[in-house]
Amino acid sequence: MFKKKALKLVMAALVGTSALVGFGGAPQSASAASNMVPDYEVKLLLNPSAVLGSDFKLTSTVRSAFGMPETVTKMNVQFLDTNAEDIYNNGWSPRIRKTEGENDFELSYKKRYAITGNDINGALTLANQEGFNSGDTGYEAQIEWGYQKKTLSITRTKSGSKSGYSGMDLPNQADSRSLLINNAPDKFNNWVSSGWGTSKLSSSRIYGPVLAKRSIGTWSGQQLYIEVWPIRNAAGTGTEYVVEASFKTTSQSTASAKHDELITYLQGKGWFLAQDSLKTQLIMDRY
Repeated sequence: MFKKKALKLVMAALVGTSALVGFGGAPQSASAASNMVPDYEVKLLLNPSAVLGSDFKLTSTVRSAFGMPETVTKMNVQFLDTNAEDIYNNGWSPRIRKTEGENDFELSYKKRYAITGNDINGALTLANQEGFNSGDTGYEAQIEWGYQKKTLSITRTKSGSKSGYSGMDLPNQADSRSLLINNAPDKFNNWVSSGWGTSKLSSSRIYGPVLAKRSIGTWSGQQLYIEVWPIRNAAGTGTEYVVEASFKTTSQSTASAKHDELITYLQGKGWFLAQDSLKTQLIMDRY
């Protein structure tokens, strides 16, 4: 009887242990971390020839429609990557931005996931499987909701400073490398292999810079932004202006409804451009 009782205790202990250990022996959490909860940013393009004047600024008609002041906020932006775009081709975009009125540089490390067939949860689940879950308080998840395309972006943002720069100046290649290397988060740095991110940054170059201008107004109860991005044209002989209207919300249903409403409104004004916004891709392709 004693031997049978002892055997049962041993078996119970083994079963309890197996519940905590996977077949490979790796500890398993009692419950897997849940998916990240994103906010939503609707981004729609405007026809530059319809909304910009000869000075390449928003016309007074457009500004008036959204209650936008004549003043704008400048944003100077550049990305870093290797000549072969190893970082971008693995879904990451390390960026340095200087915003007018702010002292420090904003450093961001953004990982993108394509969303197919409107399957937002599928993209969030894939991101979870690759290590981004609701426990990652340092990262922000966002659904970038364009005309027809949606993308999940997961971003870690930090700030950095370097002496010798003033106004809207961005750091040179050496200083940009050191800023992004010294602040690189572990997930980015170890994405492909240990130290991958900083290794790629050490042989990176600048893509850009692009000096964008942002106007802020309101539309249908939403704070609305319109940004004008002067990007080198495909031939490299001049400038193409990308004009993007956007608003943010924490509600998927609001994003969906207002997305369609804003398209209808812009179409009625003759301002809408029926294309998806790909600013980062254009900058990576043309610089």
